[in-house]
Amino acid sequence: MESIAKRFGAVLRRRREGAGLSQEALAAKAELHRNYVGLLERGKQIPSILVVEKLAAALGTTMSSLMRAMENE
Repeated sequence: MESIAKRFGAVLRRRREGAGLSQEALAAKAELHRNYVGLLERGKQIPSILVVEKLAAALGTTMSSLMRAMENE
């Protein structure tokens, strides 16, 4: 089984691409640094719950939706 960080990263990348956003655009909407979004997508960082909340809002979804998708990954 892949690590939680890698599974979350895969979900984040799919959701971002599905929303038609670049890493830079998502980062701007979530008030995060583009490099940090890249690290998250590659599974190199584990986001805090506050970051998950910002990402969910920027993607127009809920935190629970992201977590559910990660659990199913």
